[in-house]
Amino acid sequence: MITGIHALVYADDAEAARAFFRDVLEWPYVDAHDGWLIFRTGPSELGVHPTSGGQGGGSEAWHTGQHHEVTIMCDDIKATVAALEARGARFTREIKDQGFGLTTTLEVPGAGDVMLYEPRHAVAYQA
Repeated sequence: MITGIHALVYADDAEAARAFFRDVLEWPYVDAHDGWLIFRTGPSELGVHPTSGGQGGGSEAWHTGQHHEVTIMCDDIKATVAALEARGARFTREIKDQGFGLTTTLEVPGAGDVMLYEPRHAVAYQA
């Protein structure tokens, strides 16, 4: 029986990324061994997106290769951005409305950017 999803972030500087999740996002964690931290991420959901779309109805066509992505969700993006910036987080673009929700990108030291978003769609998880 499947019991959950284990997401992975690959980082050039794993210690810096782990410190960010631990100290800035303040996610609870366990130390699996020797500083290898595994973080509790809270409720989750999984969406399956197509690799192309927009071929009709006035929408511009787009295509992306198969890939997997981790995004972080919040209830109030403006308040979340302010709270995280106060703890030293850096955002790499302004908040924008993408239809499905309000989004920005959050820099994870040593691991690149992840999307932070406030969904406007129904969510599948129970908080």
